[in-house]
Amino acid sequence: MVVRATYSLDEATVRRLRRTAERLGKPQSQIVREAIADYAARCDRLSEVERLRMLEVLGRLRSAQATGSAEAVEAELREIRESRRVGWDRESDRR
Repeated sequence: MVVRATYSLDEATVRRLRRTAERLGKPQSQIVREAIADYAARCDRLSEVERLRMLEVLGRLRSAQATGSAEAVEAELREIRESRRVGWDRESDRR
């Protein structure tokens, strides 16, 4: 399904759009669709600054000391697994 839309573009952008469409032998609308798809895909990735910040946070987490014992963690995991097997009751959840 194609939706018609109207956008205002500066002259330099329109020249680049027309030149690119002519060079590639594609309709201008296809060039715009592909450009938007490419831009959206790039926006989903982390920037270099974000990537480095995340790596630093992960490094700090990795070097941090555990606050609980392994036994406490295992007990909590067992409790979670058991509750998933049993399920939950909406009535008891409201109380």
